[in-house]
Amino acid sequence: MKGLFIKSMQHKEKIVIFYMDSNNEVTERYVRVLKMNDSHILVYCYYRKKVRTLKFDNILSCGSVRGVAI
Repeated sequence: MKGLFIKSMQHKEKIVIFYMDSNNEVTERYVRVLKMNDSHILVYCYYRKKVRTLKFDNILSCGSVRGVAI
């Protein structure tokens, strides 16, 4: 998973993540990774149109979005 985050950061690529929010609801988010550390990831969220900080522990899965119109 972290390899995909690093690739997104280096190549400025969009990825899709499934994330459990503070209400324990799973959301699908299209993001671009800006920075990472051991416990958090700083992303630009295309849904919210804002920079967001997400906890690694709350990311359920991720993947590439090649060929998907957003």
